[in-house]
Amino acid sequence: MKKYILGLSVLISFFIQDSFAQEKEHHSRPNIIFILTDDQRYDALGAAGNNIIHTPNIDSIAQRGVLFRNAYVTTAICCVSRASILTGQYMSRHKIEDFATPFSDAAIQQTYPLLLRSAGYNVGFIGKFGVGAKLPAAALFDYWNCSMDFDQKYYLDDSNGKPVHNTDSVGSSAIDFLQQYAGKEKPFCLSISFKAPHELDGHPPTYPVQQKFLNLYSDVNIPEPLTAGLKYWNSFPDFFRTDNNIGRERWKPLFSTHALYLQTVKSYYRLISGVDDVVGRIVHTLRQLNIDRNTVIIFMGDNGFCLGEHGLQGKWYGFEESIRVPLLLYHPGSKQLKGVKDDRIVLNVDIAPTILSLAGISALPGMQGKSLFDIMDGKYKRDDFFYQHTFLGSPRLPKVEGVVSTTFKYLQYTEHGYEELYDLKNDPHETKNLASDKKYKKQLAQMRERYNYLKQEAK
Repeated sequence: MKKYILGLSVLISFFIQDSFAQEKEHHSRPNIIFILTDDQRYDALGAAGNNIIHTPNIDSIAQRGVLFRNAYVTTAICCVSRASILTGQYMSRHKIEDFATPFSDAAIQQTYPLLLRSAGYNVGFIGKFGVGAKLPAAALFDYWNCSMDFDQKYYLDDSNGKPVHNTDSVGSSAIDFLQQYAGKEKPFCLSISFKAPHELDGHPPTYPVQQKFLNLYSDVNIPEPLTAGLKYWNSFPDFFRTDNNIGRERWKPLFSTHALYLQTVKSYYRLISGVDDVVGRIVHTLRQLNIDRNTVIIFMGDNGFCLGEHGLQGKWYGFEESIRVPLLLYHPGSKQLKGVKDDRIVLNVDIAPTILSLAGISALPGMQGKSLFDIMDGKYKRDDFFYQHTFLGSPRLPKVEGVVSTTFKYLQYTEHGYEELYDLKNDPHETKNLASDKKYKKQLAQMRERYNYLKQEAK
């Protein structure tokens, strides 16, 4: 890590100067809004083919922009994923591996918001920061409204003693920022981070929903997933198939009966619909302020989420439901990027380079992601990526690493030497582990080799 920090102050200055040189060739740099939800899986959007969930405002962004249908996170846990989003780096490089470790003073300066501020942007951050027990200094940002409470409550009293839902509070702050910074000489970059649809931790966990959405989906039947059957849970090895596994522990009070399943999924969907409502208000405000034609919007989830699949609740592990996320990009200045559905692999580490590129700033040498524009232009091709999750370890959260492509997935539970191999093309729900199947011996060997290579490259 040190070799990427040393000398970066000089390099940052060079890249910022270079960005100003590039700016002379453009009439204006766009405003940028990055919207992040917490625990929203890839298919929890109408635009992603879900015909039950109600997300018209987010769907509209997809229809007017790009929907990335194979967007993934490199580690499916919020603290690590958010650090990866901000830095453009894998966990192996940024070293944020738990909930306590904050960015160092040097590292925070290399995140996309502060790089943009140094390049002349007004920057704001609202909602859940989610990296480290110690928050960055508010003075580093032009607008800062993040809670000191890492596990944010959903309802807090406002100045008049009236309870306000977290989603609505974040939305109000976002609109306040827009009203303050619209039309300024400098462009802005606003990062909006919702708690929703993350559960409120407790025994049992709960999903506190906004009052106006309490009855949404009440008359809808939601089929249970294919892999919800007991046989899929029983197929796991002994070290994984234990009541001490957090994913199983949280499954019991939320998914162990069909009634609980319906209650949980509907509440999860309601929280997302609440976010959608706020996104609609934000887009409406952009139009009112006449800045919608120069504001790029990026929408993403920080990790996926199992809603009963494989007998689990939560993320962490390498299943598609856990690691795939929604990712939308709306660029009003590009007619070519309208109504596009892109199937290339894109990652959370690609966000920082993408945002920097919009501002005319080159990615820093230590960044491992690529600009989404370069990926779409064919300047960079990604066939697979390295996945890692090392927080806690067995029996609570067995550590897992591996390689994910659009056709095969290889996972290794590193504490136990246990391997999984899935044929995603023919078995997209990951129902059969092929690691011990002799027919796939060659494929297994290739994936092992690729895993060892990508693991070293990620450092």
